[in-house]
Amino acid sequence: MITGLAHTAVCVPDMEAAIRWYGDVLGLRVLSPPYRMEGGAIERDMGELVPSPVVITAAILGTDEGDRVIELVEYPNLDLKSAGEVSITHAGITHVGLVCDDLDATRATLEEQGVEFLTTGTAEIAGLRTTWFRDPWGTVFILMEKSKLDRPYWHQY
Repeated sequence: MITGLAHTAVCVPDMEAAIRWYGDVLGLRVLSPPYRMEGGAIERDMGELVPSPVVITAAILGTDEGDRVIELVEYPNLDLKSAGEVSITHAGITHVGLVCDDLDATRATLEEQGVEFLTTGTAEIAGLRTTWFRDPWGTVFILMEKSKLDRPYWHQY
């Protein structure tokens, strides 16, 4: 039985640059520093998904020590291309949701840091204020401000 959500993995072409961006721009903390995995265990885990030899570097970032974190993943042996086209209509993971306490101030701070927003303003839907942006590698995020702080984001109406 599934008991909770653990992480959203974001594949990046440069781990150190991504850690700086996610920390400096989004304010996430490194909860588990980058670690490199290679050898038999990771081959058994991902060998059918990633060309051999499987080598992966991963780091965990978040706002607290809980299970809802972002896992940055780099495959140093693979030539990854940054996503140029933004799409939230392709099958698979489409975006990562982030909750903030003040949407306007957070957006202004991110814009000052050069973050590319995908929507020109904000919207109000289902009791949330929202706006969309992406990281330098094309991962799409929705930034959400709750109207009822005592409720989860999905139960604001």
